[in-house]
Amino acid sequence: MSTIHYFDANNSSMGSLGNLEKTINLQHLLETSLPERTPQWIADFLENIDECNLQLAEPEVAAANDGYAYMNVKTVDPETNFKAFVIRQSLKTILANGFGLVVNAHKEQPDWVFSHGDLLNLYLNDEFYTDESIFSEHGKDFVLPKDEKVLIGQPSEQILPKETRQHIREFLSYSGIRDAKVMLMVRNPENEDLVSQDLVFNITPKMFATQEAYIQVMNTLAWFLPRHYSIVGIDESSVDSGFDSI
Repeated sequence: MSTIHYFDANNSSMGSLGNLEKTINLQHLLETSLPERTPQWIADFLENIDECNLQLAEPEVAAANDGYAYMNVKTVDPETNFKAFVIRQSLKTILANGFGLVVNAHKEQPDWVFSHGDLLNLYLNDEFYTDESIFSEHGKDFVLPKDEKVLIGQPSEQILPKETRQHIREFLSYSGIRDAKVMLMVRNPENEDLVSQDLVFNITPKMFATQEAYIQVMNTLAWFLPRHYSIVGIDESSVDSGFDSI
């Protein structure tokens, strides 16, 4: 990791103690070796990590090998004196800065890495990961028949908050996309069994020198957003209306 920015340790959300029981639970969980961490271990980890007492490590914020910026926190012995960092108490500040979060980066392999979108999902939906939603399933080709009925409009704050829009807008501008637009497309809105939605951007492979460059941009959009979101790029001219500036 390389240092790019220091977190505001004087923020008013810092220093408030979290849940001591969850802090102790987390300590016990981390005694389990990596190969022995089962799906139940993961569920227990995610249940406790959000409100337990953590501590900012050095550097407080760093760029990881994937190119994204992460806050760097470590677990602590509940019996020691330290300035507490609690994920839930600091969510607004983390999200405002566009960070992810890594737990115990000093180890040979970190105990967990949260993308910005994972933390955004905790803020929006009270969980790091959402298994079931109205968003389209990942891995399916996006095909829009001409006679299919769809509703299009702008995603609400509950789906795409203004700060997330800003992070995405700045990233796309840095990537050379000056007029980035977005819309929410709801397919089969009158059928409860088939209804689905997609977050659609006016970004297509022809905007980039290589397919790899396009994929990298779409992967970064995914990093900023909850993992269950379906993200699609289509030519702006292929729809009559609905797109608006990010």
